[in-house]
Amino acid sequence: MGRLQSKTAVIAGGGTGIGRAAALLFAKEGAAVVVASRTRETGESTASQIISNGGKALYIQTDVSDARQVDRLFSQTEQAHGPPDIVFTTAGGSGRRYGDGPIHECTEDGWDQTLRMNARGMFLMCRAAARSMLRSGGGSVINTSSVLAESPSPVLFGTHAYAASKGAVIALSRSMAAYYAPMGIRVNVIAPALIATPMSARAQSNEAVLSYIKTKQPLTKALGTPEDCAQAALYLASDESKFLTGAALKVDGGWSVSEGQMTAEGP
Repeated sequence: MGRLQSKTAVIAGGGTGIGRAAALLFAKEGAAVVVASRTRETGESTASQIISNGGKALYIQTDVSDARQVDRLFSQTEQAHGPPDIVFTTAGGSGRRYGDGPIHECTEDGWDQTLRMNARGMFLMCRAAARSMLRSGGGSVINTSSVLAESPSPVLFGTHAYAASKGAVIALSRSMAAYYAPMGIRVNVIAPALIATPMSARAQSNEAVLSYIKTKQPLTKALGTPEDCAQAALYLASDESKFLTGAALKVDGGWSVSEGQMTAEGP
């Protein structure tokens, strides 16, 4: 308890899934949490739960792919709690509904929308975080990638725009880590495998995927939880990782080091 005492954390995507789990955990550890989410209902729910448990929280409605909204998020955060010490970006999503898929089938809209959700939003959050932390003297930036950026699963998870967008997150984060280390700004990544969040609802109801996960994520033989990722993010947010930057921490239950097996029937 108290690992983030007196710190301010901005969590983009804090209304659901990994972001919500991190918001609740960071507040429990003493941080004043600013919950950024496009959806008012879920964002306010997270903030209200923190406050009802005796913590400090503020909800600011934000679409991270909109530069003006991101700048407003940081301006209002600084007015309420001062410059953020921690910025954790989990906002993003799947582009399947727009036409993401194998590259020969991927539509232009699928590519553009997926990169907008995942790479553009991350860029805007990182830019605002760097500008704020340069003024304040440092901080911890945590970005969310995916194991699919470096450990493809071609049959069941053949979404190439998504993989490209998550690979961009790692490349950007490492470049930032190198550049801003002398200024006291740490930049790290968590790269989850298949986690039980609203975004993975399709996979959670797919028997072939669930069977595959038994060997692809052998530590638990099941989907990971948002709390698994929140605990990893807490380490990267806290002073316990003060000597760590440029890392891509795989929170994957063994995904990246296992082959995985599909049934004879295939997907």
